[in-house]
Amino acid sequence: MSPAPITLAVDCMGGDFGPSVTVPACRAFLDRHPQARVILVGLPQALAGLQMERAQVVHASEVVDSDDPVEVALRRKRDSSMRVAIQQVKDGVADAAVSSGNTGALMAVARYLLKTLEGIDRPAIATQLPNVRGGATTVLDLGANVDCTAEHLLQFAVMGSALVSVLSGQAAPSVGLLNIGEEIIKGNDVIKKAGELLRTAGNSGDLNFIGNVEGNDIFKGVADIVVCDGFVGNVALKTSEGLASMIGEFLKQEFSRNIFTKMSALVAYPVLSAFKKRVDHRRYNGAALLGLRGLVFKSHGSADELAFGFALERAYDAARNQLLGRVQARIAHAAPLLVPALPQAAAAPSAATDS
Repeated sequence: MSPAPITLAVDCMGGDFGPSVTVPACRAFLDRHPQARVILVGLPQALAGLQMERAQVVHASEVVDSDDPVEVALRRKRDSSMRVAIQQVKDGVADAAVSSGNTGALMAVARYLLKTLEGIDRPAIATQLPNVRGGATTVLDLGANVDCTAEHLLQFAVMGSALVSVLSGQAAPSVGLLNIGEEIIKGNDVIKKAGELLRTAGNSGDLNFIGNVEGNDIFKGVADIVVCDGFVGNVALKTSEGLASMIGEFLKQEFSRNIFTKMSALVAYPVLSAFKKRVDHRRYNGAALLGLRGLVFKSHGSADELAFGFALERAYDAARNQLLGRVQARIAHAAPLLVPALPQAAAAPSAATDS
């Protein structure tokens, strides 16, 4: 008996390029996955006449713009392509939703429609950053929560551990707490308390906590998962993206110089090209919004077809491997440790608004 097909709801209007990127990326995704299905959500005029095998078009009358405040997306644009796509998940029609739209709006709408899992009061954004070991380090939070308590960081660690277990098959992925040094006496009060909670979780078998890690350890691959607040995480993400762009510009410049630099660049090109490909942020596109009662993935707003395709792949893998159920199981097991964070449930997240 063949497994049930995975259905992704796609906000076709989100991001800098809208349907010119999202639609061809969906077509290529369906070619790679004959059992998958997609629900294409967008303005009628943007998707008019579109025909694609194993694809359904659902119309929305509004679009959340990149500079729309959260209040506009949440209260005024109730028929936006972003909201309609997430509604497909809430209604059980789709297994996951994918959008390149405004980050803050996406988090707010997803949280409003899907609600948070029991034991989690703040969803987090998690994605992978390349490391020198040839793999990737999962970092969270990446911008959903600028101000975090120690309990929030513990919650992020539990959710991140479930995510990496699903995507990599590791039973106990290692978790590091981002700090200004490895010593437990370093860091502010929040970090010190978070370290205590994470060590307790490690001793109880809920996490494989290896201690504090520093910023350069993200790219060294010292830990499978690195936990931090959204402010620091977003800076790390943008730094990683800038590195790939810098290497690309370097290659262009070296090939445009005199004959000697061109020859030197030609010799180094295979190595530099391979490195550029490894750190290419497009290949790591697709951040999970963890802690919700449904699967939602955020693509970078400037994603091209290749990058958006990777976001679709992340969502597909998460749904196929039952990420939601595994996150719930991890949270249930760690419930006694997560209880102290519950009084914070009414607090609204301080979400990043860049797309």
